[in-house]
Amino acid sequence: MRGVPRSSSETPGAARSTPAFDLMKERGFVSQCSNEEGLRKLLDTGQVTCYIGFDATAPSLHIGNLAQVMLLAHMQRAGHRPIALMGGGTTRIGDPSGKTEMRKILPVETIAANVEKFRGQVSRVLDFQGGKALLLDNAEWLAPLNYIEFLRDIGVHFSVNRMLTFEAYKLRLETGLSFIEFNYQILQSFDYLTLFRRHGCRLQMGGDDQWGNIVAGMDLIRRIEGVEAFALTSPLVTRSDGKKMGKSEAGAVWLDAEMTRPYDFYQYWVNVPDEDVKQFFLRFTFLPVEEVDSLCAARDQRINEAKRRLALEVTTLVHGEAAAREAADAARAAFSGGAEGADAAGIPSLEIPGTELAAGIGLVDLLVRTRLCATKSDARRLVSQGGAYVGGRDITDVDARVTDRDAQDGAILLRAGKKRHFRIIVT
Repeated sequence: MRGVPRSSSETPGAARSTPAFDLMKERGFVSQCSNEEGLRKLLDTGQVTCYIGFDATAPSLHIGNLAQVMLLAHMQRAGHRPIALMGGGTTRIGDPSGKTEMRKILPVETIAANVEKFRGQVSRVLDFQGGKALLLDNAEWLAPLNYIEFLRDIGVHFSVNRMLTFEAYKLRLETGLSFIEFNYQILQSFDYLTLFRRHGCRLQMGGDDQWGNIVAGMDLIRRIEGVEAFALTSPLVTRSDGKKMGKSEAGAVWLDAEMTRPYDFYQYWVNVPDEDVKQFFLRFTFLPVEEVDSLCAARDQRINEAKRRLALEVTTLVHGEAAAREAADAARAAFSGGAEGADAAGIPSLEIPGTELAAGIGLVDLLVRTRLCATKSDARRLVSQGGAYVGGRDITDVDARVTDRDAQDGAILLRAGKKRHFRIIVT
């Protein structure tokens, strides 16, 4: 497996002088903690095994998940042992947390395929060599469970009255909570107990929406094993403009290069609000806090340099240095107005035969086909509001057609809004 990529400022696996809990706090990872004083002492006494779970509900992790992977990575760099737990078992049930309706139940084969994709993505950030981190799948112990024995040995420790006090269940009671979802918290708690028994894990982390599930697992370990375990959650990453982290005009921002192209991934970070640059540097890169403070001291146009550095760091982490550099070069070429040349090669592109373009393709259809817009209604709205460009020309006619006559040097440059580009290569 690939280890942690080398950053411009740190060496992979290098120990940090800042105590682990203080490190998590200064980088914005701490929201709720079951026992801050006790966890500080535990982290200061030696290596602690900690874990975060990732349910395989999609073919890729997104950048909201990346924040949790980065928390594990920072813990690893502080000298502790992280476990990235793939939810091959719990995904078969579906977590009701943060959802107003029941998740779609996926086929077991689909879940297994998603888990394999997650493994590769997590391995870009965590170093699994020599047991420095563990990559596990809870299907290993959940799939073979004997239901009656499980209810007798584990279910007996859960109070339905207490479970219904947790926010996730309270919200779902208004719209309907299925029995299968009601079991989710018990299964996640059993994960924590299993990781404690097998690997000595005493800290489970996650987003704030997981607080109830994590505390339930912590209590289960105390009841059965008589040992104090710990719960820690991070604030969900949100943007200052109110948009949910990981969402763009084209939809979710995925770590998979086929689902979100490296160029679009790079552009997402370049386009974040000025007010968010510092928090994203802290939570999505390994740059020291002092360097982040220096980069984010800039204002006005100079803050754009910090955004480009942020985009380069995160894209390198997820897609590798070559893809990140190509995306940066492509962005520079696009904003200088060029659709040709070596630098433009990184702009997302699609080959279309000249014979097809000769007859003309509707601009609305082309915007959807190139994924510059998610739907035709989004595309019509973009065009009518003056946000669609063909070769530098602002097009406001929703019935406009793009033809081979729009090509320059064998390519047509489409632009949606100010900063999203796509290149049509005429063949």
